Amino acid sequence: MKTLFEEIKASIKNNYNQDRSFWRPVLPWGGVFTIKAGRKAVSCTPLYVEIRLKNTCTIDGFLMLLYVILHENENFPRELSLHLGREFVDCFLYLMDTYSFTTVKLLWIWDKMEKQQYKSEVHKASLIIDLFGNEHDNFTKNLENLMSTIQESYCSNWRCPIRVQEDQQRTININPPQEIPHGNLIRLAVAELFCSRIELCEERGCGGLREFSQRVFCHGAPPFVVLNMQHWKSEDLAYVPYYLDLSDHK
Repeated sequence: MKTLFEEIKASIKNNYNQDRSFWRPVLPWGGVFTIKAGRKAVSCTPLYVEIRLKNTCTIDGFLMLLYVILHENENFPRELSLHLGREFVDCFLYLMDTYSFTTVKLLWIWDKMEKQQYKSEVHKASLIIDLFGNEHDNFTKNLENLMSTIQESYCSNWRCPIRVQEDQQRTININPPQEIPHGNLIRLAVAELFCSRIELCEERGCGGLREFSQRVFCHGAPPFVVLNMQHWKSEDLAYVPYYLDLSDHK
């Protein structure tokens, strides 16, 4: 039996065949996981419990991307294990390889997500888990150790009330530029967040110049990054550059 990744590669390779069934870049929506009673269970009705998943589109796409990334580069599983844990990465790959989509979603929910990030309710013999929300809250927000960055700044005014400051972010939030500059918008917006710069200090009554250092990753360069660009218009994202410079890393 072929693994899911082998099926994906074969599907892409046979892209020109008219009768092919092309790979969809997301996991199937929802899912039902059944827990059966053991042999020693007291006789009751029903003899099983179902876990039903709803609105899983907020994690389906990213879980598939994570799977492909882990298979595409042999170094990624080892690097990602430093952030997510080796046991999680091995279990995740095995479940995806064997098409256990509902189980892999439950692995992510119970291992990486906090309880307040999803809604759950019991209806008869079913536990319903609702992942209604957005991709940032349900996926990238849970990778804070992977995406954390920090930037220091110093004010030239010795009387500044907060002369030395640190700005730490758990996710990489990229805002669109206020004005339409020349060049690639995404690359310019990323540079604005990560590059060093000098601005007027915004502390009340200061008037000094604040120098921002280069933004760096708190735990070293991650194997991959996710840019949170929810405030961008779709037409501004029509062209994505082949690579981006992030804190001296491509």
